Amino acid sequence: MRGRLNGIELLPEECGPIIAQAAAALQSREKTQTEIYQEFYASLEELKREHRGELDFAIPSFSAFNRYSIKLATMSGRINQTREIAGVLAEKFDAKASDDLTLIAAEAIKTLIFELLTNAGEAGLDPKGAMALANALRAASQAQGVSTARRQKVEEEFKARATEAVETIARSKGMTAETTDAILGQILGVQK
Repeated sequence: MRGRLNGIELLPEECGPIIAQAAAALQSREKTQTEIYQEFYASLEELKREHRGELDFAIPSFSAFNRYSIKLATMSGRINQTREIAGVLAEKFDAKASDDLTLIAAEAIKTLIFELLTNAGEAGLDPKGAMALANALRAASQAQGVSTARRQKVEEEFKARATEAVETIARSKGMTAETTDAILGQILGVQK
């Protein structure tokens, strides 16, 4: 069950650039919320004047704008927190462990989807939102496959370079084939 639309969601499509400008101003934190609302209100009034009565809408109250601001700040905070976590995890994982990072991201997306579905009435999840979540999950799953392929390619390239380097050194030092194979086995973790 979807909740009631707020004043900003009820604005017509023509107000989109004004809403986007207000959202960007809220994110930049260079002005107070009151200053941003005053500019928002003035821009909407100007838009009404430009359309000379052909575009009729109610300008949202400051309290509706405040609720929108809080919702935007909460969402931005969660996105920034997720980016920070992913950044920290990415620093700790090398190419070989990228599968783990992709798996963590996929699980995070699954958790987010579950959370949104369990709070659907509160969050207002609509079919378009559900489709976006499904696409995100599919993309994460595909990324996991790409990550596996990339890891395998990196491992093969490493094996080829290590084998070539060890064989070159072995020839120049006059090592036996058994010694060369033993060194490669230690480096690559496999018997050649």
